[in-house]
Amino acid sequence: MFQDEARFGRITDPSSCWAPKGIRPTVHKQIIREYTYAYGAFSPLDGESDSLILPRMDTINMSIFLDEVSVRHPNEHIGIIMDGAPCHTSGELKIPDNIRIIKLPPYSPELNPSENMWDEMREKWSGNCVFNSMNAVEKRMVQALQAIESDPQTVKSITGWNWILSSI
Repeated sequence: MFQDEARFGRITDPSSCWAPKGIRPTVHKQIIREYTYAYGAFSPLDGESDSLILPRMDTINMSIFLDEVSVRHPNEHIGIIMDGAPCHTSGELKIPDNIRIIKLPPYSPELNPSENMWDEMREKWSGNCVFNSMNAVEKRMVQALQAIESDPQTVKSITGWNWILSSI
């Protein structure tokens, strides 16, 4: 599985959107610095995915996420490929017995297909949306992550890069 986390919040960045000819859509923008994080692990082979919404990106929350992945797959040994973020490399990170961490080379986010899952989530679930509270942000994140977890074909199509599939 490839793992990553992404920050979601109330700052909006308007993007292009479709509208009928002759109509110019109105898209609101807000800059409110409130955030939460989506943690996710995605399998390019079978489309399996696991996710959690946690309040911070730190060692404690990363340990909680790894424990959740371990609990969801108690009879499997899972290799999780991730970047070298500080919360991934801390000596205090608790790694369950059935998980092995494999680090990507430094400064290489383009090697992690999980990054594309966040793009998909932002485009399909929160593009051009203004949220009136963090509860509204989290509610939308839950909907998006549940949809992703229940759609292995989409996960495979986004993360199943040729170099990954051919190396297994």
